[in-house]
Amino acid sequence: MRLSFERCQLFIIRFTLNELEWFVQMPIFQLILIAIIQGVTEFLPVSSSGHLVLLPNLTGFEDQRLVIDVAVHVGTLFAVILYLWPDVRRALGGTVRLLRGRVDTQGAFLALCLVIATTPVVVFGLILHITGLADLMRSVAVVGWTMLIFGLVLYWADRTGPVSRRDKDWTIRHAAIMGLWQAVALIPGTSRSGITITGARHLGYDRTSAVRLAMLMSIPTIAASGVVLGVHVTIGDDTGLLRDVGLAALLAFGSALLALSLMMRLSRSASFTPYVIYRVILGIALLVYAYS
Repeated sequence: MRLSFERCQLFIIRFTLNELEWFVQMPIFQLILIAIIQGVTEFLPVSSSGHLVLLPNLTGFEDQRLVIDVAVHVGTLFAVILYLWPDVRRALGGTVRLLRGRVDTQGAFLALCLVIATTPVVVFGLILHITGLADLMRSVAVVGWTMLIFGLVLYWADRTGPVSRRDKDWTIRHAAIMGLWQAVALIPGTSRSGITITGARHLGYDRTSAVRLAMLMSIPTIAASGVVLGVHVTIGDDTGLLRDVGLAALLAFGSALLALSLMMRLSRSASFTPYVIYRVILGIALLVYAYS
């Protein structure tokens, strides 16, 4: 009886995968890998974009293109909105007051800080996109160097940064500084969450607050990328690509929710050293691979 049940499960899985293969253009296994990698690594300081660049380089898969990368980022966007909904709701309410020129509530101040923190990455992102540098940086060597260098920078900030501030102490000045740190993450392998956590720890925020601020800063940043995605798909009018985008985003949403919970739990009881060790080992391995 048990054997029959297991065969039935296997049949359902195979049938589902076969149907999905027909539904999308990209290989379904590649889409699943991309979504899991993005969902798990987006909020860990190990660089989701770096891992997405490595996937086609190390596996032989065709490059999934930036549009799929952004799609899985949008999936993680909805995950972080759901996870931080009380803060998101407060910021949304504050945005209305901010548009009226008022910064007289906690929500309006939070919205202002997020706008300031997001501006650098939007400006530099547009520059990279227009100049074509974004595609040129998608290489194993670049990811190897950034994995190694910014992993060590994270270790330095976590070890030397004081623990004197919490997320409620966020200021406009600190939002601007962390925004500049976040803009560096446009280089694949840097890690958006990792570099903003680095900036927050350097400014004296405790680990849990640093992670929380990094998550909040991800919302407008990923949303801006989502707008670019929408424009790209609309102009291309590629319905097959649209299906790939939708499925990738959905799968990334599920894996991101698990990663969010794990990251917040670990930040309360552990340092960032394990992530640094992982980054250094992977960085060295990638450099050996790239230059051999």
